[in-house]
Amino acid sequence: MRLHTIDTGFFKLDGGAMFGVVPKSIWNKTNPADANNLCNWAMRLLLVEEGDRLVLVDTGIGTKQDEKFFSHYYLHGDDTLDGSLAKHGFSRNDITDVFLTHLHFDHCGGAIAPGGKPAFPSATYWSNREHWDWAVHPNDREKASFLKENILPIEQSGQLRFLETEGTGLGVTGAGAVAPGTPGGRALWPDGPFDVRLAGGHTAAMMLPQIQYKGRTLVYMADLLPSVGHLPLPYVMAYDMFPLRTLQEKKDFLEEAVDNQYILYFEHDPVNECCTLNRTEKGIRVAQTFKLSEL
Repeated sequence: MRLHTIDTGFFKLDGGAMFGVVPKSIWNKTNPADANNLCNWAMRLLLVEEGDRLVLVDTGIGTKQDEKFFSHYYLHGDDTLDGSLAKHGFSRNDITDVFLTHLHFDHCGGAIAPGGKPAFPSATYWSNREHWDWAVHPNDREKASFLKENILPIEQSGQLRFLETEGTGLGVTGAGAVAPGTPGGRALWPDGPFDVRLAGGHTAAMMLPQIQYKGRTLVYMADLLPSVGHLPLPYVMAYDMFPLRTLQEKKDFLEEAVDNQYILYFEHDPVNECCTLNRTEKGIRVAQTFKLSEL
């Protein structure tokens, strides 16, 4: 197996929304905001090369939205999806699988090309039924993140497949109807190149790849831990649908991760690709940061 970092540029989001109840005077020290209170965030994907399969984890925000939409997010940087794939000798046509952690626009917008066709014509797209139903029948609080033009064409193309989920404890029965349940759970991908763990605090049944790589366990954090700055337990995004569930999921995961020396791979951290953890007097914090290529 080989893993490759796929950088697709940066965007900006409100700092207060990204750190919830934590005061700006605290989070601004690690994630400084601009004059509009916006912080810089990466859209860092992961490419998994295993045998004859090439799996792209998430797709970034894409290019098909109009100028007004993109003006809200201040896209910048020189990296692009196509350029990053090319650095590793690949193109969109080489992707065999697109694994979508969840269907918020900054994670799946690049799945569909301008014109409404799949951006990866040879790929199978992977989600799970629980999250898919949550996204296509969104609640009023979250629907601005679930854009139909990003989602419905995946199903219409015939390229969509679902992983089976077990043990999520969510009990989704329709938009807005959720029994919080017990954090944790897995998605089953019998022929997939990695294990899949579930998290339900940010959104229903978000999927996190857990990959055995070079004798270590690496976890793609998606929006359970957007950045190193979100490691302290109370640092929970205001975007999360069930913040107390996120709090418990973070606590459980960080204990497991530090005990087992996991490597955390960050999708949104503007500076740090990966980190390891240790215990301190203030709780579980960063031990080392490094690039995936340095493993």
